[in-house]
Amino acid sequence: MARVNKVKKYKSFILEILTEYAKVRYINIKGGNHLVADKENHRYQVVTMGFDNNLYVHDTPMHMDIIDGKIWIQRNMTEIDLGEELVKRGVPKSDIVLGFFSPVMREYTEYAVA
Repeated sequence: MARVNKVKKYKSFILEILTEYAKVRYINIKGGNHLVADKENHRYQVVTMGFDNNLYVHDTPMHMDIIDGKIWIQRNMTEIDLGEELVKRGVPKSDIVLGFFSPVMREYTEYAVA
């Protein structure tokens, strides 16, 4: 039961961070950010879609998953330190994985390896 509550809490933290970022509007892109949340499978991301002049833009600046009770930061192409934002909300560093680093490189971070 404790694990279910932890996942629920982590989901709310992730959605809070991503919802706030999804409000960001870019001056050069006609379109915007969209929150995509697969709450059943615990996959959450912000997708940027629109046009930069005549060039179509479709990018994922942020992506986080909850896997085995830990928050995996899969992608972060922003200036926001997602790990720090999660720690500020009470997530222990041992429950945060920088998924965009190889397992060998994760050993040198202050976060979990897996």
